[in-house]
This record gives sequence, structure tokens and C-alpha cells, in this order.
Amino acid sequence: MKSQQQCCALLLCGCLLLATAPFGYAGQDDAAAAPPPEAAKQTPKQLQQLVAPIALYPDALVAQALAAATYPAEIVEADRWLGEHSDLKGKKLAKEVNKQRWDPSVKALVQFPSVLASMDKNLAWTSSLGDAYVNQPKEVMDAVQAMRGRAQRAGNLKTSAQETVTAQGKTIVIEPANPEVVYVPEFDPWLVYGAPLAVWPGWYPYPGLFIGGPGIAFGVGFGIGFFGGFGWGWHNWGFDWNHRTVIYNHNTYISHSRTFMNHQALNRIRNGGDHGGGFHGGDSGRGSSGAQHGSSFHGFSGTHSGAFSGFDHGGVAMRNSFSGRSSFGGGFGGGGFHGGGGRR
Repeated sequence: MKSQQQCCALLLCGCLLLATAPFGYAGQDDAAAAPPPEAAKQTPKQLQQLVAPIALYPDALVAQALAAATYPAEIVEADRWLGEHSDLKGKKLAKEVNKQRWDPSVKALVQFPSVLASMDKNLAWTSSLGDAYVNQPKEVMDAVQAMRGRAQRAGNLKTSAQETVTAQGKTIVIEPANPEVVYVPEFDPWLVYGAPLAVWPGWYPYPGLFIGGPGIAFGVGFGIGFFGGFGWGWHNWGFDWNHRTVIYNHNTYISHSRTFMNHQALNRIRNGGDHGGGFHGGDSGRGSSGAQHGSSFHGFSGTHSGAFSGFDHGGVAMRNSFSGRSSFGGGFGGGGFHGGGGRR
């Protein structure tokens, strides 16, 4: 069964890559003569639309979602795997998840099955989010803060019995009100921020995360459970908002996914200006943590950047463009993992 799941995920990757082949493949002589064209950066407005579905999640969950979006094939595999192992609960589920070769961020999302399923069903959006996070990480996090500010001004983001919303300078931090329980907010990402946003093309409103109307609701909370003893659990994730970086295991998270191409890092390498290990493609394909801040090569594929973008959950080409506890200054602390619920 595991082999079949991996084969399906690889087949999906291959189909998506082949579909974008005209953009990313050429003859060897042509490829040597002309480097791949740089992808146009998304505007702040486009990035705000892209992060709208997750911007109001607790900080650690936003961090997990951004990191996991760089592994779209693993998102698909993990969601299918979870559906086929619905009999696993609690400690047994946690142990089986820990055996998988997924990135820590993807394992972490198994703790929130509705979020994982939504990212699977909205694969075009997920891949665009991953591409944006690889190529414009600071701008993506600026967009998250911009959307939180809009929701707050609209009166829809405030401290409640489920979560605490605080301002640290110009930064809005969202954390569980009870460190023992995490609630995933339910909202309409196109209405909750005040003035309506254009719906991201092909967006599928997954049940349990979406409500009609401009407000925010909360369903069943995810309590500290059997995932807390594993290194990929809730307490290992957060943000260093000062440096606009995702924190994993007390350090800057570095994705080793080969799905997306970091164009700025590639240009530095091509021009001989980066000899300091800015390339983090690696052979293992696993995410890791590092001590540096700023831009780094988060992954490389020989294909066109955003090979998955342009495909919605039905496979239609559209070519559209992206805690534990929060911390400032690179430090990180927090309670144990808050998860372990079933599908809602």
C-alpha cells in the first residue's frame, strides 16, 4: 500500500511536470545557451490574496503550512495515507506518522487533518504558496501581517476564548488562548478581511475550515496528545517575525524540496556570487533547520519554477501565481504539541 501511494504521488508529480514542459524543457544545447527565464515576482496584492486562506491561523500552523507547501507531492501522499488509515488513533497514529519519509512540516499537518486535506484539494493554490515562499519568503510573511491587520480593522480578528491576538510593535501574533488546546479558525478567506477579495481561481472551500459570512468561528479544539514526543510536533514550530523567517526546532527552517526553483539564488550561483552554501537542495529531500537568516536557496528542480502551479484540484491548467509560540530575535519556546484530533 505504501509503495502504491508513493507511486501515485510520483505519477502525479510527473504528470504536472510534463504538463508544464513547454515552459521548463528545451534541448540541451538551447538550455546551455539560454538560462531559464526568471519568474515574475508576485505583487503585494497578489501575495495577500494567496495567503488569505491561512493568514488567520495560529502562528505555528501558518509556519507548518508555508513549509509543507514546498512539498506538494507529499501533501497529496499524506492526505491519501491518512484517509486510508482512519482506523489509527492517538499513539498508534503518531508512531505510524513518524515512520513516514515526509518532511517534518507535512508530518506536523497530519495533526490538523482538515488543513492537510484542504491543501490537497487545493493543490494549485498549495503549489503557488510553496513557490512564493521559496522565492519571496519575506514578502509572503509581510502579506500575512497585512491581512491580519485588515481582519483586525474589520473587527473580525480579536482575542477570544480560543486564541490570543496580541500586537508586538507592528506585528500581530496569534497564539492558542489555552496552551493545552489549539483551535483552527473557520472563515471565508474572501470576506473576513473587510473589503471582499477576489476568490483565488479554482479555490475549493473545504468543510470544517469554511463558513459563510465575514466572521470567524471555531470548531473542535485539538488538545495536547500523542504527538508531543516527536520532533516535528507543534512546539517545534513558530516565527521569528523580526527577520521574517519560519522557525523549526529553534532555528530557521530550510526546505530541501526540489519542486521549486529559487531564481535569486540560482542567479547568484550562475554569476559566481554565492559560495557560502546558499543552495539547500540536498539529496535527502527533507526539511531542516539552520542558524542563518535571510534569503537562501530553499530547493531546486531542473524544471520550470512552480511546476505544480496552474493546476487546481481537478487538474485544470490555469497558470496563476503563494506556534508553539511566536518569538522575536530567533529564540523560540512553547508548550507541547496541540493536536491529535480526527477529521472534522
